[in-house]
Amino acid sequence: MLENLSERLNKVLRFLRGEVKVTEENMQQALKDIRLSLLEADVNFKVVKKFIENIRVQAMGREVHDSLNPTQQVIKIVQAELTVMLGSQNRELNRSPLKPTIIMLAGLQGSGKTTTAGKLALHLKGLDKSSLLCSLDLKRLAAAEQLEIIARESGINFFKSDSRDLSVLVRALKKNAADTGYDYVIADTAGRLHVDEELMEELRQVKAALQPAETIFVADALTGQDAVNSAQSFAEKIGVDAIILTKLDADARGGAALSIVSVTGKPIKFIGIGEKPGDLQKFFPERLAAKILGMGDMLTLIEKAEKDFDQKQAEVLSQRLLENEFSLEDFLAQLRQVEKLGPMNEVMGMLPNLGFKGATSDIHVDEKRIRHLMAVIESMTSKERDNPKIVDGRRRLRISRGAGRPVSEVNQVLKSYFEMKKNFKKPFFRKMLKKFDNFSKIR
Repeated sequence: MLENLSERLNKVLRFLRGEVKVTEENMQQALKDIRLSLLEADVNFKVVKKFIENIRVQAMGREVHDSLNPTQQVIKIVQAELTVMLGSQNRELNRSPLKPTIIMLAGLQGSGKTTTAGKLALHLKGLDKSSLLCSLDLKRLAAAEQLEIIARESGINFFKSDSRDLSVLVRALKKNAADTGYDYVIADTAGRLHVDEELMEELRQVKAALQPAETIFVADALTGQDAVNSAQSFAEKIGVDAIILTKLDADARGGAALSIVSVTGKPIKFIGIGEKPGDLQKFFPERLAAKILGMGDMLTLIEKAEKDFDQKQAEVLSQRLLENEFSLEDFLAQLRQVEKLGPMNEVMGMLPNLGFKGATSDIHVDEKRIRHLMAVIESMTSKERDNPKIVDGRRRLRISRGAGRPVSEVNQVLKSYFEMKKNFKKPFFRKMLKKFDNFSKIR
């Protein structure tokens, strides 16, 4: 996510860290590099101009010059300005005083509106809020059928009607939602491959009939400034309250993310970070700003772990580690838990870049090797996992054939396990494990 931009900005910050103090000369060079990084990332040029000027004014101020570590002060200013550019703070969905709260999704065709409708309903379901999904796209073939399939797969209710009259469909939808007591109605609307007056007129009519508490523009992050221009057009012609950025996980540049709030004046409330139904996250500007600057996103990682990890299993594991009874069965269980967090490279990207070669942003985790490791352990019997010492040559050959991996990999798994067990006996590791155990109990 925003990898190219992050790499370039971190290069500038490394340059500043190498300077003894902030001068007009080295600051001018740093600002020039930051400007080029942002423009190459397809950030709106007006947004870049304002961003650079804000940093210049603050970085050359007395507070920075008189500080003990001026470089850190400049980095702090860059982070703060990035956060402002991204929208300053997280914003919640608007709520109606009476049920249901109606949310209308709008956007161009191909931006991911329909799948986002399902993801948003699933997100609300996780908050114990009921949703009713409905397609108001009467032009695109099978639009309603697509949303109905998404709803069924996620266990979300779907409103279906045979009417081809939008006003009749909207009245029936609102009545059904009110009668059945849904918390939210999420309405997917028509899109086009481009902005045209026919589409805008149709959306104006739908909005007038729906009276949504929130109209959200769904933007494809990969289209950069095209997404920003479309968002601005929708905001001016039909009125938009917020933005959901889709496909941000595949956006290495960041032009849309860094421009859209400043240009439209509307907050980003959610970001799409994958194709799975659960790949929709609340948007926190300060977290993305920190991640872009190589500071990681530990809060999101912790939230994912709290959501996906089995707390009781974690406590049992902690106790077994302290008692040095950690087995390959426990190791396999932990690998399965970590898998729930998502791709390992994505998880590593949430850890801070420590600012030197080999930092977490430079680490590439081979997912295949992890799967091969799991295959080797899964090919063992329960008895072998609990007591790997009994795994002799004959057993290693059987495990190798069962996993479809060479015997050398079986040997490596066992060697690594025995070394790990030996390390857990050392005072440093035992002290660290006790701290972790106490922290888990406090949590």
